[in-house]
Order: sequence, then C-alpha cells, then structure tokens
Amino acid sequence: MIALPAGARVLLATRPVDFRKGAHALAALAAEVLDAEPFSGAVLVFRARRADRIKILVWDGSGLVLVWKQLEGSPFRWPPVVDGAVRLTPLEFAALFDGIDWTRVQSTRRIPRPSVPA
Repeated sequence: MIALPAGARVLLATRPVDFRKGAHALAALAAEVLDAEPFSGAVLVFRARRADRIKILVWDGSGLVLVWKQLEGSPFRWPPVVDGAVRLTPLEFAALFDGIDWTRVQSTRRIPRPSVPA
C-alpha cells in the first residue's frame, strides 16, 4: 500500500492512457485533459487500456513519483470510460490499489449522538 500525504486529493483519470508515457508526459496530460495541477501534491491515477495496470503520479515536494502496478488474475475495478476524472477518498484509493472493488467501500460515518428524551 502507498501512504498518501495528509489531505491529498486523489483524481482517477477515467480514459485509458498510453502506458509508454513517463512521469512528465503524464503530468502534462493531467494538466491538459484533467485540468489538474500535477505539482500540487494531488495523487493522479491512470489506467491502461486493459484494466489490469495502473500508474500513479504524485509530486512529493522534491520530484515526481511514478508508481506502476499490475494485478495478476483480475482487472482493477474502474468507472465507465468518459472524459474527465473521478475524485476518490483515501479509503477508496486504498481499495483500488489493493484490487478491491472501491465502489463498495464506504468511509466511516460519524455515529449520531443520542438525543435526550424530552
């Protein structure tokens, strides 16, 4: 698992990208197509045409970090292919990275405080 920077935004590019692209080409693609600033610390997630591979791009303050992962045996769960990006919570990103269906993960909700009967 990748430890995300505190408060990091996670943006999932829904369209497949050419997986021959490196960090700088993906950063340019993020700025152009996703309208996301690649040097802001946002975690940018890209998929291959076959949904079994992802590339994750993040600026860590000193340089671009590019992580590549391929699942064995099953594809990553991906939203429908449309233009733009989908924003994920850190918990949804962790599920996606682990190959779990991130659409079924819910973040913990605040337990409502019981009211005093009147």
